[in-house]
Amino acid sequence: MLSPHEFATLMLVKDAPGQLGLDRADLDMLLEHQLVALETLPSGQQRPQITRDGVSVLNAVTRLG
Repeated sequence: MLSPHEFATLMLVKDAPGQLGLDRADLDMLLEHQLVALETLPSGQQRPQITRDGVSVLNAVTRLG
């Protein structure tokens, strides 16, 4: 189960993947659960992207609300 901070980070990654200031611990947990993956940009920088599993989690929570 995701903490509120991890869930908020997942929503931020979905809506604003280039957003600076993401909590690294929350991002690491999302990476570990394969809800987020790191995309390497042509500049060499990495940007988080939501995975299919991440989309599924967000869709499931939306249906519950």
